[in-house]
Parts: sequence; structure tokens; C-alpha cells
Amino acid sequence: MTPQEILQSWVEESGSIVFFGGAGVSTESGIPDFRSVDGLYHQKYDEPPETILSHTYFARHTKDFYRFYRDKMLCLDAKPNAAHRKLAELEQAGKLEAVVTQNIDGLHQLAGSQVVYELHGSVHRNYCTKCGAFYGVDFIAGGEGVPCCPVCGGLVKPDVVLYEEGLDQDTVEGAVRAIAQADMLIVGGTSLVVYPAAGLIDYYRGNKLVLINRDPTPYDGRADLVIHDSLGKVLGGIAV
Repeated sequence: MTPQEILQSWVEESGSIVFFGGAGVSTESGIPDFRSVDGLYHQKYDEPPETILSHTYFARHTKDFYRFYRDKMLCLDAKPNAAHRKLAELEQAGKLEAVVTQNIDGLHQLAGSQVVYELHGSVHRNYCTKCGAFYGVDFIAGGEGVPCCPVCGGLVKPDVVLYEEGLDQDTVEGAVRAIAQADMLIVGGTSLVVYPAAGLIDYYRGNKLVLINRDPTPYDGRADLVIHDSLGKVLGGIAV
């Protein structure tokens, strides 16, 4: 059997699939990742992206943070690709229990997925750090300079996990629970080098661990099936 045929047969015999994905899920929608040759980490700015996207930089250079954030982190014209759509289809068919994602773009929900654990938050949620008022992504995208709350004047911050910040505990616990209970875990579009997120797959106890990624990962040797190919092509080829 080909790897695609094995994947198909495992999907057919599984009833509790969880998908764990990273930036590679959205690159086929035109959203750049961070660590590839063409990613943000290889572009030139006054400061490296990992510095700009840190809590310290946000606190000390808020205006510069928002200049970069609006320019590089808000890809609001992006549309779900074949991978996003197939995962939503699998959920609707009762096969997929949850999506666990490191992405902040909201494309899984836009494709129709209902149960999505966003480990690193979402650009679509923004909160006043003073009064807690909620604002959508257009409030940030459509403004200039530092966004301030119209209600109390407080600083509005994206619900995105910056470097030096911890993950939301409820989100992590939900993701761990879903992965631990899964009878099949599909991992795609992630280099599996960013912790603590990458360590979540250690909670999987089944025998159908599938890794789909363009490049090799540190977990390839532990997987039951490895496919180095386009995620959209592989997932899109699954019949539901």
C-alpha cells in the first residue's frame, strides 16, 4: 500500500482523530511561516521578528510592535486551503474530534472547524488590558499607532501569545485531553521544534501517529507513518 492508501485506511477505521498543526498548514493559503528559507526569520528588519514579537518589546516599544504586527501578522485576505477544508469535513463526518493549532490566523474556523484549540491565540481577538473590553481584528487593522480602548483609554493587546509569555492553561489542558483520548493523531505543517507546544504530542498513546510535513522533523523516527509532501495535497486526497 502507498502511504496515501495507508492514511486513508487508518482514517476509515478511526473514530477519534485529532489534528495537530503548525505554520505549514497555512503557507498554502499564502501566509508566510517563520523558519523556512522565505520565512519571517530570514527577512531583514531593524530587530529580528522574535525580538519584536516578545512581551518585553511590546511593553517598551509598543508603537513599533504594532507597526510590525499590522504589516506582517495580519493576513486578512487569506482563505482556507484544501487542508483546512478537509479537516472541517472530517469533523462534520464525526471522524475528527479536535484541531490543535499553533497558528493565530483563524483559518480553521473560517473553513468550518468547530473544536479548535489555538495554543498561541488568535489575531481575531483583542482585549483592553485595563477594562477587558473585546475588540475584533478590524479594530487593530483599521487603526494607526497604538490602539487604545474607546471605553476607558487602556491599551488594547492582541490575544496572541508573545515570546516570554505562557500558554493559556485552559487551552493547553483541552488540547492535552483531546490528544490523550485520540485513536489517531495527524501532525502536519510543523517542524516540531517549538516548545512547549511540540511536546503535546507526547501525550498521544495510540499506534496511528502520522507526520505530514515538507521537511523531516525530530519526531519522524517515532511516527507510525511519515509523509514528506504538500499537506493540502495529502489531506485533500482523503475520501470522507
